[in-house]
Amino acid sequence: MSSQRGAHPLQDSSPPHPPTQGPELIQKAQGLHGFMNWPHNLLTDSGGFQMVSLVSLSEVTEEGVRFRSPYDGDETLLSPERSVEIQNALGSDIIMQLDDVVSSTVTGPRVEEAMYRSIRWLDRCIAAHRRQDKQNLFAIIQGGLDADLRAACLEEMTKRDVPGFAIGGLSGGESKDQFWKMVALSTSRLPKDKPRYLMGVGYATDLVVCVALGCDMFDCVFPTRTARFGSALVPTGNLQLKKKQFQKDFRPIDPKCACPTCQKHSRAFLHALLHSDNTAALHHLTVHNIAYQLQLMGALRASIMEKRFPEFVRDFMDTMYGDPTLYPTWATEALASVGISLS
Repeated sequence: MSSQRGAHPLQDSSPPHPPTQGPELIQKAQGLHGFMNWPHNLLTDSGGFQMVSLVSLSEVTEEGVRFRSPYDGDETLLSPERSVEIQNALGSDIIMQLDDVVSSTVTGPRVEEAMYRSIRWLDRCIAAHRRQDKQNLFAIIQGGLDADLRAACLEEMTKRDVPGFAIGGLSGGESKDQFWKMVALSTSRLPKDKPRYLMGVGYATDLVVCVALGCDMFDCVFPTRTARFGSALVPTGNLQLKKKQFQKDFRPIDPKCACPTCQKHSRAFLHALLHSDNTAALHHLTVHNIAYQLQLMGALRASIMEKRFPEFVRDFMDTMYGDPTLYPTWATEALASVGISLS
C-alpha cells in the first residue's frame, strides 16, 4: 500500500453546468464558502465530465468545448482559461484542470487525442491560474484503458509541479478487472507526497480496495443517488426501505451510526415516509448515506494511522460479504497485488 494518508471529506461542486448563479455573483459573496456558509474544504470540477454527460450538446476542439443551451440553442465556449477563471472566482480550495474526457469504453484514436490534448490543456490551466497561493490546481490523468497511453500521460503530467493529481477516465462501464489495474498503474507512478484523487468512485468495496491501491480522495453521486431510490447504506450492504419487511421494524437504519437520521428515526418511520412524503424520506436517507461514507473513510484513515489497515480490510470484507466465496474476484486480486491476503 503506497498511501499513508487516507481520505478526507470535502464538498464537491461542478460549476460549469449551465449556471443559475454566475461566478461573478458568487465572487461577491466571498466565493462559495461565503455563499453557502461552508467553512470546510471545497473542490470544484472543471466541466470536463460534461463532455460525456452532455455529449449531444457539446463539441470539442483544441480551443475548448462548446456547449449548446438546450433551452435557446445559444453556444458557450468553455476553454481551459475560462474554466480556471470561473473556479478562481468560486474560491474553492481544490480546482481541477479542464481535461478532454471520453468514456472509458471508447477505444481507438480518440483516446490518444484526448490524452495528449489534456496535457496541453493542463499547461494552459497552469498559465491561467491566478490564485496559486490560495487554490490548489490538480492535474487529471487520462489515457482510458490503454496502459501505454495512461503511462505516457503519467510521465508528462508528473513533470508539472502541481499540488495533486486526479485519476480520470474510469468508472464509465469498464470491467472491474480493467478498472483496478488502471488505478494500480496510475498510483504506482504518481508522487507519494501529493494527494491522489480517484474520480467517480463511491461504492464501499471500491473505496476500500482503492485506498489499498494508494488513492486518497474520491467523489461520487452514489450515496445521494441511491438514497433517491429508498436505499440506505449499511456495513452489510444496503437496506431497501420501501420493502414491506421494514413496515414494523422500529430499529434505526444502523444502531451504531451517530447521524441525525439514525438518532431520531426508525426503519418503520422511514418506510412510511417513502410511501407518503417521499421528499422528506430522501432527505433523511441522504444524510445517513453521506454519514456512512464519512464514517467508512474515517475508519479507513484511522486504521492506516494505527498500522492495522490489513486487519481492517479483512474485517470489512467479512462484514460486507460474510462467505469468502462471495468476495469479488477482482477485489481479492487487487488486494493481493499490494500484499493484503483475505484468507
